[in-house]
Amino acid sequence: MHRSSSHLLQTGNTPMPLMELDDLDRRILDVLQRDAALSNQDLAARVHASPPTCLRRVRRLTQAGVIQRRVAILDPALMGAALTVLIEVTLDAQAADQADAFEARLLAEPAIQQCYPVSSGPDFILVALVADMAAYQALALRCLTGDPRVRNVRSFFATRRSKFDTRIPFAAA
Repeated sequence: MHRSSSHLLQTGNTPMPLMELDDLDRRILDVLQRDAALSNQDLAARVHASPPTCLRRVRRLTQAGVIQRRVAILDPALMGAALTVLIEVTLDAQAADQADAFEARLLAEPAIQQCYPVSSGPDFILVALVADMAAYQALALRCLTGDPRVRNVRSFFATRRSKFDTRIPFAAA
């Protein structure tokens, strides 16, 4: 197995070495990304490993933080969140404490599904799921246009979702 200390993962402000994954780890992760509800027995059968080996690997990957959590992915439209909004936000000032305070407010908002501080352009890119335009307007007033730190907001409304995937692809080993 090739080990390299030059592979670093940035988590928060602390760089950490990437975990080395072998072929079995990759197979386990690939199968779990498709169906995390599999029993350990079924997972082991799909990845061609013994159940005890598979259980040990999953525990190790979870403890290392590679597997962050197992979730059920719901259909937003069937749950009353039919409108997906992509939002660019530019703050009035670039001070770190202002950006941190604004970000903390976004993280507490359930309608904001994803929040990305970005560079070279707006300060944040957000993905929000809301029921309809009225719900979006309430969200915008509550979190965006009503915030004195916000200089500009641009919102884009998805007309449909052509692709949605949570899986992280693996490069060929």
